[in-house]
Amino acid sequence: MRVPFLKMQGNGNDFVLVDEYKSPVPEEKKAAFARRCCDRRFGVGADGVLFFAKPLHAPLRLRIFNADGSEAEMCGNGIRCFVKYALDGGHMKPGKARVETQAGVLDVEARQEGGRTLVKVNMGKPLFDVAKIPMDRKGGDFIDMPLHGCLVSAVNTGVPHAVVFVDDVDAVDLTKVAPPIRYDKIFPHGANVDFVQREAGGLKVRTYERGVEGETLSCGTGSVAAAAVARHRGFVRDATVVRTRGGDLLVSFVADIAFMEGPAETVFSGEIDVDFTAL
Repeated sequence: MRVPFLKMQGNGNDFVLVDEYKSPVPEEKKAAFARRCCDRRFGVGADGVLFFAKPLHAPLRLRIFNADGSEAEMCGNGIRCFVKYALDGGHMKPGKARVETQAGVLDVEARQEGGRTLVKVNMGKPLFDVAKIPMDRKGGDFIDMPLHGCLVSAVNTGVPHAVVFVDDVDAVDLTKVAPPIRYDKIFPHGANVDFVQREAGGLKVRTYERGVEGETLSCGTGSVAAAAVARHRGFVRDATVVRTRGGDLLVSFVADIAFMEGPAETVFSGEIDVDFTAL
């Protein structure tokens, strides 16, 4: 079977998008399909697969599968790509819309500026209470707690994140430092690990992503997590630029609600041959 797809990216965090109105992928095959598509040598190559799914509770519905086949609750860069597809395909008009995700229904807003599609996402209230992340410990904020030689702050911005402030993010060997934190039993569902450097005018972030099991060029929920912890500690105010290796995101807060804004781009379209009986 030939499955049409779009290759999309948000700040270098890249995805294969499949429109299930046109080409539904069997539920029991989605994980294997994602692993096949995301393989950078034998597939299309991507950090994850975005499924434009039939909605249940909102006008639009996004499902996200990581490169390892696990389903993610949410993805900040992924939802921007999803919204661009919805906008370009006439599923929504420029302006506001609602998107159903595994992390809940999120409000989004899309606009065109200078030939680019910019998408702003209401990310909700970041959760610092470890009882709500969820974790094994109960009660209180999980801020600057010693863990595997680092001071770790835990926050959920749709998915769980472990945030570590360092003097120089470029000097961190993510492949060595991040996995012990990512797999620590205190995170029963695992965690993305964000290394954050304070710098003039904003924050610089590198993220080791759960489900990719490596560094991505950008992580939207990680950028929000970094800004949320920085704001919680008084390092930044209500709006800050978060610089990732793939580009910049604007993270802002109204009261305690976080908003993330950044670009999304379609890279190319194609078809992938898939034998679902062999997956």
